Amino acid sequence: MTINAVIVDAIRSPSGKGKPGGALSGLHPVNMLQQTLEELLRRNDFDPVLVDDVIAGCVSQTGEQALNIARTAALAAGLPESVPGTTVDRQCGSSQQAAHFAAQGVIAGAYDVVIACGVESMSRIPMGASSQGQDPNGAPLASRYPEGLVGQGISAELIAAKWKLDRTTLDQYSARSHQLAAKTVADGGFDKELISLQLPDGARHTADETVRASTTVDGLGNLRPSFESVQFAERFPQINWSITPGNSSPLTDGASAVLIMSETKARELGLTPRARFHSFAVTGSDPLYMLTGVIPATEKVFARSGLSVGDIDTFEVNEAFAPVPLAWAHEVGADLDRVNPRGGAIALGHALGASGTRLLTTMLGSLEATGGRYGLQTMCEGGGMANATIIERL
Repeated sequence: MTINAVIVDAIRSPSGKGKPGGALSGLHPVNMLQQTLEELLRRNDFDPVLVDDVIAGCVSQTGEQALNIARTAALAAGLPESVPGTTVDRQCGSSQQAAHFAAQGVIAGAYDVVIACGVESMSRIPMGASSQGQDPNGAPLASRYPEGLVGQGISAELIAAKWKLDRTTLDQYSARSHQLAAKTVADGGFDKELISLQLPDGARHTADETVRASTTVDGLGNLRPSFESVQFAERFPQINWSITPGNSSPLTDGASAVLIMSETKARELGLTPRARFHSFAVTGSDPLYMLTGVIPATEKVFARSGLSVGDIDTFEVNEAFAPVPLAWAHEVGADLDRVNPRGGAIALGHALGASGTRLLTTMLGSLEATGGRYGLQTMCEGGGMANATIIERL
């Protein structure tokens, strides 16, 4: 018997700037995920003892985000002690992978009800905090990559050079991200997916802090490149140094969560499924061009699903850097009008561990608003990997 894994609900917190003084910087990451789980349960009337597992994405699993934040947040949210939790690190795709594991567990018959979620407080746990002592160019990999690997910013520069994406093109795409997100905010398009978070002082954070409606190409053009260096200029003379804070995703705090069930269990509980998981893919890619994994991941999920680019109504391609969705669209032949139609991470932020289920939440809302049938989400990941997910709106 075929078991369908369905999405019953999907929510996200508003973004906060991932730096001291950001809107969510005073909020402990466990509390941020706790409140998100509480709201997911409040919105859906069923006995939480039925939750088989809580699977959370989190990249920097150190300090306040250490010791299995999925379990800690589940307990803080009042879930029964019988409900377990586990935390996943697939870099930027951590909570997308959490959703894969959750849905695949349902399809396999191992779960009936599961929560996939994610959290990252980049203001309190700086990016890279959990990588101390790990040198990607150290002895374990030096023999395979003798010239050395690079950080994501240099990888983005290499992609821009390879696909001949100039600074103006990148800034135009980035301004588009803010304009689309700002329009969606003004139209109330995020209302169904967006929750509010209570802050330690009792105030509530209700709106994305990273969306800038006033963003223009001319304004972005005044920003200096972020990664220019003599060392890499000598090694990669093809780079034109085009990656800036304006055409990159900002450091962000946030959380998101998706309630996943078997279709049978959802109907039994009187809950209405909003979408079903159609197909999954995950792949590795060249770690030097680590952000291009979205291309083979998309090709792989198309091969598995029997669908093609023309069948997809909405694409969510994580905007880690502007060259990523632009190179991806060129290679897979996607119409940019269907890519991140509500704005992407350049505007909405990239709270690393939360981004996978955040994109899934936004994609579902977009499909429902437009009457679309299929949505495809793909996410580039540190070290050269990518996930791809196709859902079908019900």
